[in-house]
Amino acid sequence: MSTEEMIRERLSRLVPDALEVFDDSHEHAGHAGAQDGAGHYQLVIVSRKFSGKNAVARHRLVYEALSDLMPKRIHALAIRAYAPEEEMGTSAKG
Repeated sequence: MSTEEMIRERLSRLVPDALEVFDDSHEHAGHAGAQDGAGHYQLVIVSRKFSGKNAVARHRLVYEALSDLMPKRIHALAIRAYAPEEEMGTSAKG
């Protein structure tokens, strides 16, 4: 199973309304953290579990879900986490 698939599987516990995962590892070739095979990822996630929570609490939920993948599979992770009632704006790559 790819790391992206593992990320999606573990984040399913947050019952996302939307989830985008971007593998940016190719942009970090030669980077110290990438030498051991760990990747750089961005994600945009929308979940009702984030309603009423601040950014730190939302990130904690994501990190808890992905903790077993860090640092062996995930070296760096950029998170954009929204509740459904919030305006997402453009995607992480947009």
